[in-house]
Amino acid sequence: MNATIRQLLDTADLLLAHTGEPATPVPAASIATTASRCRGAAFALRAALESAVADRLAAHRAPRAIREGTQRAAFLWLRGCAEAATARRAKAVWSQLCLGCHYHQYEIGPTEDQVRAWRTEVAAIVVLLAH
Repeated sequence: MNATIRQLLDTADLLLAHTGEPATPVPAASIATTASRCRGAAFALRAALESAVADRLAAHRAPRAIREGTQRAAFLWLRGCAEAATARRAKAVWSQLCLGCHYHQYEIGPTEDQVRAWRTEVAAIVVLLAH
């Protein structure tokens, strides 16, 4: 795992760090802050996963157009560079992270539990892709 991936995972951990339950009722501004931290953690996790995929593609000498092109192309190419199950898991969690990163006025955004589950999955996939 390269230093950038480690830093991105650490950033997600910092954003998800539980600061304890407030003694008073939570104001609306705090809810927005929590939602923003979860979305920020999702961005960091997505970047870490994309970096791990790029490293794997580079190690397998994927063409530059694939490494620097769209993530969809990278995940298609990943199928030939990693085990099928690992490539499927990576694509699935990346798709979920993409949904969690996009802001919609009618949605609250990803929950802490969702982002923690994504964090666990991304860390596992990063390890699998590093081998």
